[in-house]
Amino acid sequence: MSGGAVRGGLLRRHRDFRLLWCGETAGKFGASVTGVAMPLIAVSALDASTFEVGLLSASAWAPWLLIGLPVGVWVDRWRRRPIMLGAAAVSLVLFAFVPVAARLGWLSMGLLLAVALLTGAAAVFFQTAYTAYLPSILAPEDQPEGNAKLHGSASAAQIAGLGSGGLIAQLAGAVNGLFANAATFLVSLLCLAGIRHREPRAAAAETGRGTGALVVDVRAGVRLIAGDPWFRTLTLFGAASNLALMGYQSIQVDFLIRDVGLAPGAVGTLVAATSAGGVAGAFVARRVADRIGTARAMLLFELGLPVAALLIPLTVRGAGVLFFVTGGFFVSAGVVAGNIVKSSFQQRYCPPELLGRLTATGAFLGFGTIPLGALLGGALGTVLGTRPAIAVMAAGVPLAALILFFSPVRRVRDLPTERRKPDGPADGPADGPADGPRHRDGRGQPARLGPDAGA
Repeated sequence: MSGGAVRGGLLRRHRDFRLLWCGETAGKFGASVTGVAMPLIAVSALDASTFEVGLLSASAWAPWLLIGLPVGVWVDRWRRRPIMLGAAAVSLVLFAFVPVAARLGWLSMGLLLAVALLTGAAAVFFQTAYTAYLPSILAPEDQPEGNAKLHGSASAAQIAGLGSGGLIAQLAGAVNGLFANAATFLVSLLCLAGIRHREPRAAAAETGRGTGALVVDVRAGVRLIAGDPWFRTLTLFGAASNLALMGYQSIQVDFLIRDVGLAPGAVGTLVAATSAGGVAGAFVARRVADRIGTARAMLLFELGLPVAALLIPLTVRGAGVLFFVTGGFFVSAGVVAGNIVKSSFQQRYCPPELLGRLTATGAFLGFGTIPLGALLGGALGTVLGTRPAIAVMAAGVPLAALILFFSPVRRVRDLPTERRKPDGPADGPADGPADGPRHRDGRGQPARLGPDAGA
C-alpha cells in the first residue's frame, strides 16, 4: 500500500486514490442525473403510473437480490480494478443507448426497465469491487479519511447531479439527460484506467474453481454475517432502513410533480437540496465519531437525525416545500455519516480476503430490500395515494434504527476493530459487548463502555 507514511491530505499526496476519487465522483454524478431523469422519462414521456415508476426504481436494485451473493465470491477471486472498468464501460453504453433508441422510436417502459436492470447489475459488480479494492491502495490509518472523502464527494456529486438532472430535463428533455450520464461513466472509465496500483496475482488465483466451490464460498459469506453480532446487526438494520428509504424515495418525484404540483426543474432542485445533507454528514462523521465514539455516533446519525423524515409528507407548494427539504436534509446527513462510520469499521474489522464476500452478502440482504421497498412504495401509492404512502414509508426510517438501539451496539462506546479468533482468545475486541474492556476505538485505544450507536 502506498502513500500511508507520507503526511498531508490524501487527494494531494496519493495519486491512485485521487484517480479513484475522481472516477467514483463522476460516476455518482451520472447516477444522480439518472435518478431524476429515468422517473421523469417514465412520467412525462411515457405517462407511467405510480406503480410503474416504483417498478423502475425496483429494477435498478433487483440485481442485488439476483446476483449479489455470487458477485461477492467472484470479486474475492478476481482482480477488482478490471471488474470496475468493465462495469463502467457497460453502464456507459447502456445509458447512451436510451436517447438513441428514443430517436429511433423504440422508447418504451420495457426498454427503460431493461436498461435499469442491466445497469443495476453493472453497479453490483462495480460497488462490490470498489469497496474491496479501496483497502488495497490505502494504509489502515488512511482508510477513515478515504471513506470520508469518497462519501462526501459522492454526496456533493449527488447534489449537482440531481439539480442538473432536473435542469437538463427542463431545457433539453428528460431523455437527453442520459447523454450526460453516459459522459460521466466515460470520465470514470478513464480515471480507473489511469490507476497504477496493480493487485497481486494471488487475488485472481481461484478463478478456475467450479460451481461447487462457488456455493461453498457463498455459504461462507452468509456464515460470516450470521455468526458475528456486529455484522448481523448492521446488516439487519441496513435491510430495514433501505426498505423504508426506497419506499418513499421511489415515488418522491411522482409526489412532487402530481401532488405538490412542481415543475421538473424545481423537483431536481429540491431533491438536490435534500442531498446537501450528505455533504454535511460526511463533514462531521469523523469528528463526531472521534469525540463520542463510533458506536454512539452511529446511533446519533441513524436514529436521531432521521426522525426529521416525518416532515416530508407535510410538503405543500410555496413555503411548505421546506418540510421536504428539511426532512430530506437530515435523513441524507444521517445516512451518509452512518455509512462512513460503517465502511471504516468493516474495512478494519473484516479479514481482507473476505471483504468482497462481506460486501456482497451484506448488500444482498441490505440492498435486496431496496427493490421490495420501491415496489411497496408504488403499491401503497396506488392503493392509498402518494402522500399517505410517503407518510407510511418515511415513518419507517427512524423506526428501522430501533434495531441498533436494541442491539449490542448500544452497550459500547466504539465499534470493535479486530475480530475474535474462532478457537482462541481474542487478539482484539470480542464478538459481543460482554468483552467490553477488549474493545478498541478507531485509534487503537481501549474503548470506554456506555450507551452506543449502530450502523
